[in-house]
Amino acid sequence: MGLAFVPLYIKYMGIESYGLIGLLAVIQAWMVLLDMGMGPSLGREMGRFTGGIGSVQSVRDLLKSVEIATVCIAIFAIVLIWMLSGWLASNWIHTKDLSTDTVAMAFAIMGIVAAMRFVENIYRSALIGLQKQVLLNVIGSVVATLRGGGSVAVLVWISPSVEAFFVWQGIASGISVVCLALAVYTSIPHSERSARFSSKALREIWEFARGMVGITILTLLLTQIDKLLLPKILGLAEFGYYVFAAVIAGSLYMIITPITQAFYPRFNELIAKKDQSNLVCSFHLSAQLVSVILGTVAIFLMVFSEPILLVWTQDGIVSEKVAPLVKLLALGTLLNGLMWIPYQMQLAHGWTKLTIYINLISVALIVPAIIILTPIYGAEGAAWIRVVLNGAYVLVGAHMMYKKMYFLEKWEWYISDVTGPIASASVVAIILGQIIPSDMGLVAMGGYLSLSILFIGVASLIAAPLIRIRTWEKVRILTSRFI
Repeated sequence: MGLAFVPLYIKYMGIESYGLIGLLAVIQAWMVLLDMGMGPSLGREMGRFTGGIGSVQSVRDLLKSVEIATVCIAIFAIVLIWMLSGWLASNWIHTKDLSTDTVAMAFAIMGIVAAMRFVENIYRSALIGLQKQVLLNVIGSVVATLRGGGSVAVLVWISPSVEAFFVWQGIASGISVVCLALAVYTSIPHSERSARFSSKALREIWEFARGMVGITILTLLLTQIDKLLLPKILGLAEFGYYVFAAVIAGSLYMIITPITQAFYPRFNELIAKKDQSNLVCSFHLSAQLVSVILGTVAIFLMVFSEPILLVWTQDGIVSEKVAPLVKLLALGTLLNGLMWIPYQMQLAHGWTKLTIYINLISVALIVPAIIILTPIYGAEGAAWIRVVLNGAYVLVGAHMMYKKMYFLEKWEWYISDVTGPIASASVVAIILGQIIPSDMGLVAMGGYLSLSILFIGVASLIAAPLIRIRTWEKVRILTSRFI
């Protein structure tokens, strides 16, 4: 929903106001630092609980402790951002059409929205750990519809202003917090006494949480440093185009997230049960699933970015400016996404050091690279930096992981899980991109694009052995009901 309504946000508010919406995502991302690893640790403990480790009372006490700490941090963040809003409006960004007072007010409201979404993440982590993905996705779908559709309604019928947009986002986030909290508490069995704050419960998860803090800090620097530096370097208008491209490429994470949400708690459960054979099978199955689904959409975006944007936005200027950035950012996201399943396996084993070391080196490279190259090559220079770093992560980071986790069969991951599906999808996409007619109307182009992504997906699926077998079994069972 957030992606579908982007052209309408730009239409009613303008590209500078949309740049501010991009900064909300930056603030949200950096607030994760204040989490101090509690969210991922809570999700891991919930997954271990489903595997038979821990009692109902201990899990409820841990949830209550994390919940209280998170709410206190959220209140602190609201006050801090409100106090800094004037400085942020006048010193962080450059605007042409928006006044400093308008931007300052937007930042103040952003702080409330970001804080509420910060609290949401705790309950999401708990539901993921409890393997309640369907319930989580039902709530997420309803709230996303309310958040996106309601925003457009507010812009059309109440006020086409960035302040009105953020006020509605805050209302939607409040509804989401209530729904997620109810879902978590009804998903955990009742205990003999009421849950209470326990410093002991927080200390017991600190070792894992400490590693997650390091990973989170470095990951944020890697994924968000461009969005911190570019408003100052490029200006808010050009940054708005970059944010648009980043939103499109970032939507690919919506494909990976459900897969990791389903398999990460499964990894925790199988490790708790010491079920090595099923653990290895689940690892390769999930890795191929990421390659097939993520690879299909990412490669489709890279090859057909300009016609996709033209059909979607019906704006030639926006399409021309955003398409080159989409190609590069989609490639960087694809390379990053291929490492998500290996990363989840590391976390399930409680191994955080490798990611910390890799990210530490990457941060030392990315910050000076952005500062030096972006003024010369613009937004495309920043996008290329992300491609190079994620490519090195796949080639070097994965190799280092498999030196310790040898039982996961490195070459099967490289060849069967990654190279086969990605290469097959790429070949088909390039062929279809070369033969696309140049004089097609928008409707015909939409039909051609729909068929293209279907063919790309089939090619990728055929090249992934585990997914191909599972899919064929599902098709055979389904067709047998009608024959």
